Amino acid sequence: MTRIAIIVGSTRPGRKSAAVAQWVHAAARTREDAEFEIVDLADHPLPHLDEPVVAAMTSTYAQPHTRRWAETIATYDGFVIVTPEYNHSMPGVLKNALDYLYTEWQDKAAGFVGYGTHGGTRAVEQLRLVMGELHVADVRSQVALSLFTDFPDGCVAPAGHHEAALKATLDQVVRWADALTPLRRGAR
Repeated sequence: MTRIAIIVGSTRPGRKSAAVAQWVHAAARTREDAEFEIVDLADHPLPHLDEPVVAAMTSTYAQPHTRRWAETIATYDGFVIVTPEYNHSMPGVLKNALDYLYTEWQDKAAGFVGYGTHGGTRAVEQLRLVMGELHVADVRSQVALSLFTDFPDGCVAPAGHHEAALKATLDQVVRWADALTPLRRGAR
C-alpha cells in the first residue's frame, strides 16, 4: 500500500505544526487508499548540514543521524509537509532536513499544508522550488491556514472550506505517488 509521511516542519517551542499535522492525520486515516504516518522533525534532530559530501553526489552518508533520516524518508512514497511561514519562508529546520538527502526524495509526490499570517503561501512557494530540485512532484492543491481565523484561542480549528482543500491535496498526493511507482521501482 502507498505510504505517505505527514512531515511536521517546525521544531520551535510553542509550535502549531504538530497540532496541524494531527488535524491532517485525523482526516487522512479515514482513507483506504494509503497509509499515513506523522514524521516529526523534532524526533529527528539533525545538526546544520554536516555531511562532507553533497547528497546529490552520494547515497553513502558519513553521519549516523543522516543514515537514520535517510532510512525514514526512503520508506515513504509521498509526503504532506506541514509548514509555518517564518519571514516569508519555510523554517530553517525544514530546509536543513530536505537538504540532508537527495535520492531518498526522488520520484515521490508532495503536498503542502501551510499556515501563517498569509496562510503560509510564501513558504509553500519556496518549498515548491526545492521540491523541483529534489525531483519531487508537488501537487497543485494546498491548504493555507490563517493564524487570524483558523486558530481561535491559539488552537487549530480550520474553517470548513479547508476540509475540501485538504481532501483535494491528499487525493492528488496519493494519485501522484501511485503514478510515480514505476519510476521508484526502476531506480532501486
